Amino acid sequence: MAAVVRLSRGFLTNKYFSTVFKQTVVNPVNIRQRLCFHTSQLLNVLGQEIKMPSLSPTMTAGTIVKWLKKEGDTIAPGDVLCEIQTDKAVMAFETEEEGILAKIMVPSGEGEVQVGTLIALMVAEGEDWKTAEVPSGGAGSGEASSPAPFSVAAAPSGGSVPGTSVMMPVLSPTMSEGKIVSWLKKEGEKLSPGDVLCEIQTDKAVMSMEVDDEGVLAKILVPAQTKAQVGQLIALVVAEGEDWTDVQIPAMGGAQAETPSVGSAPTPPSPTVGSPAPAVAHQLHGLFGPAVRALLEQYHLTGKEIEATGKNSRILKADVLKYITDKNLQPKPPVQVPLPGDSTSTSTSTSTSSSTSQPTVLGRKKTGYTDVEITSMRLTIAKRLTQSKSEIPHAYSTLQAEIDSLLTLRKQLKNVGVNISVNDFVVKAVARSLKQCPFVNKLYVNDQITSYNGVDISVAVATPNGLITPILKSADMKTVDQISEEIRELAGRAREGKLQLHQFQGGSFTISNLGMFGITEFSAIINPPQIAILAVGGGQPYVKLDGRAATVMSATLSYDARALSEGDVAAFMEVLQGYLENPASLLASDSASHVVKTKVSAEAYV
Repeated sequence: MAAVVRLSRGFLTNKYFSTVFKQTVVNPVNIRQRLCFHTSQLLNVLGQEIKMPSLSPTMTAGTIVKWLKKEGDTIAPGDVLCEIQTDKAVMAFETEEEGILAKIMVPSGEGEVQVGTLIALMVAEGEDWKTAEVPSGGAGSGEASSPAPFSVAAAPSGGSVPGTSVMMPVLSPTMSEGKIVSWLKKEGEKLSPGDVLCEIQTDKAVMSMEVDDEGVLAKILVPAQTKAQVGQLIALVVAEGEDWTDVQIPAMGGAQAETPSVGSAPTPPSPTVGSPAPAVAHQLHGLFGPAVRALLEQYHLTGKEIEATGKNSRILKADVLKYITDKNLQPKPPVQVPLPGDSTSTSTSTSTSSSTSQPTVLGRKKTGYTDVEITSMRLTIAKRLTQSKSEIPHAYSTLQAEIDSLLTLRKQLKNVGVNISVNDFVVKAVARSLKQCPFVNKLYVNDQITSYNGVDISVAVATPNGLITPILKSADMKTVDQISEEIRELAGRAREGKLQLHQFQGGSFTISNLGMFGITEFSAIINPPQIAILAVGGGQPYVKLDGRAATVMSATLSYDARALSEGDVAAFMEVLQGYLENPASLLASDSASHVVKTKVSAEAYV
């Protein structure tokens, strides 16, 4: 069976005008032809590049066995685009974004394609996929993209022993680059299958990269604490018995880790001391549209030197682009603006005639503050939380359960050597409740509610690099002590950065428990495509109306109002409260658990 690797791509496409009207006399037929987008290519779409992924640590090239989607097909998250033959197996290449497959650049059966090579273009839904074009710097239409900048060159340099390339692998679906935190093997050390070669920080977590074959680590090409693009050559391995000190180093193997990928726009030159930066904004000559003004400011032009072809001698965007092309101009750095209250900045002269004055490079005052770089993992968490909060209509429901019986049972188990936490009981109670209320155990994908087979619960774990949610598979089938043991193991692997992809990708429901940190009540943000997340607080003493003392625990359910109604949530929360207040039923098997029963249904609340 083909293994599955997911790749998340963002579809940020831009529409732009590729042809313009010339100021000439045309007949009505020509006018109609120019107004037809499909025939005149007046409106084109910049396609989103899909490149050959690195589906295994040693993969340098792959063969597209079969495309499962055709040009023009709508693609939904989870759809398989194509099957790729790697150096290990035939693997299915999936996407987690929706869009339209606009153009297949590399047909199936074309032979091996280097990792990072452009293989297809996609556009967002609603855009004209027939006019999709390769972004500037990419391969031309109908041509295969050039190899990625990190592919092995044909002419190696250095020694005489050919080495096996080790590439930066894809360790999460949304990973485009990784940072090598540390190398756990040194050059010259022997490698065995299962050995951890290095630790890599992805956009999800710090993960261990293991080797599958025997050999000797001959050369480290990307040092620790350095970022590298997916598919970039990071090390070389030779077979045992070969002279690892005489390994051949590929010509492009030592490229800088921050080298831009194929198709990236050239970076404008950095401003230097003494370089002129004229204030163009107040020198622009004539009236322009926003696009023309932006180009003039970007290239420090005034408009006087450009021949206007528009009506009433108006400069058009095409005129500026033609001038830039003819003069082979490059974008210039923006005009420096002094920081408020910055005593080191040089004030700009109001006289436009003083063209010989040169600005001073701005500097910041020493404030004593230290900038801390945000990790890729935290950036991804922030992006996903923002997306979830802005796109999903969050609704909330809170229950309060008396957990004195639970605490008593936990103490009794601890006295006989069974150490189970309150969170373990909560996970088991949620698993039983999801089994009894399957309408909560679902996913929301492509505006559709999808049933989930099994009860896989994601448990939030705090790590030094951010929050990660390892998954407890088939939680409803496990006993409380099995749940406790597996959660401890997963949490330990998460903090050490040793979780495998399948151990934190997926899940049908999430639990976030901050009770052990003294938090009494809070609400959490839904982790899509799940439709609910439970935020559990700590137990607090409570005096009932009859004067008896009790310990009450609050739990807030954040749920997707598109997928769940108030009646659904009320039914689920009542079942969950019953299990928490009668914990003995959680120790019995499903068939023997008759303590908690409820006749509440979703229909009763409609």
